[in-house]
Amino acid sequence: MKIRIHVQRTQITATLEDNETANDFVSLLPLTLTLKDYSATEKISDLPKRLSTQGAPPGVEPSIGDITYYAPWGNLAIFYKDFGYSPGLIKIATIESGIEAFQGRGSLKATVARADS
Repeated sequence: MKIRIHVQRTQITATLEDNETANDFVSLLPLTLTLKDYSATEKISDLPKRLSTQGAPPGVEPSIGDITYYAPWGNLAIFYKDFGYSPGLIKIATIESGIEAFQGRGSLKATVARADS
């Protein structure tokens, strides 16, 4: 399944992982989020509820373009730079192109929806 992210007049497509956390995330869509820069590596946003972590690995090493859920804080994280292994991080999707829309400091408004809606 795919999702669309609209940010700064750019439409970005991402492919969802086949896991419980991604399925739970999709159940929240559509969402409008304020993405805040975190550590010049990722954009993060609170979610309206905590997502399922059933069957999730203990952590992942995110790559550029990974959309993840950080279970300890209950937030979404979109990585625009590589980062090391992080316990509690669960990959939920991969951005196909357009990751440059997330780069740079500052906050962004983004709308996330199912690609088939």
